[in-house]
Amino acid sequence: MTTAIITGASRGLGRALTGGLARAGWNVVVDGRDGAALAAVGFGPGVTPVVGSVADPEHLVALVEAADRYGGADLLVNNAGILGPSPQPRIADYPIEAWREVYEINVHAPLALTQLTLPGLRKRGGAVLNVTSDAAIEAYAGWGGYGSAKAALEQASRILAAEEPDVRVWWADPGDLRTRMHQEAFPGEDISDRPEPESVVPAFLRLLAARPESGRVRVAQW
Repeated sequence: MTTAIITGASRGLGRALTGGLARAGWNVVVDGRDGAALAAVGFGPGVTPVVGSVADPEHLVALVEAADRYGGADLLVNNAGILGPSPQPRIADYPIEAWREVYEINVHAPLALTQLTLPGLRKRGGAVLNVTSDAAIEAYAGWGGYGSAKAALEQASRILAAEEPDVRVWWADPGDLRTRMHQEAFPGEDISDRPEPESVVPAFLRLLAARPESGRVRVAQW
């Protein structure tokens, strides 16, 4: 049986992916900063929740140890992320401490967790899936913090793919989804036309089954 670590699973895409992988027979280790929200999801058998923040190094170790109890992670999904201030400020007005936090959660934490899981992923021919955004490659006004952080994550993913031939590395853009983070990006607007996160789960499952070469993935193409 295969095992995945998925960060940021109490809501949104992380929650949807967890459900999809669990139904497909995976063991899934998940996390979330809000213990009550994580418990309220009511994940079924095969899902191990670990409460904590990806910014905490001890928490990252706990995630890896939980996966090791299943024989080790075959897949790491770096999904946890934050938008930053809402409404999003222009770069000229962006609070530097908030900028640092956006990079800590969206760039540094995925790198730290990837480093911890790499030894096992190499042995098992596993994969790293970093959730990204079109804001990483498009210059949207007001998206300076989040967009540049995702751009940094994408470039780190490219280099990781070049350095780790025994591990698949994908940086996947799921498209606009009806999530709380997306609502924060458009405060006061109606985002009901965006699809639910569950709608892209079949595409992610097809991606994992096909195991294409490392690279950037637009989930809509799957």
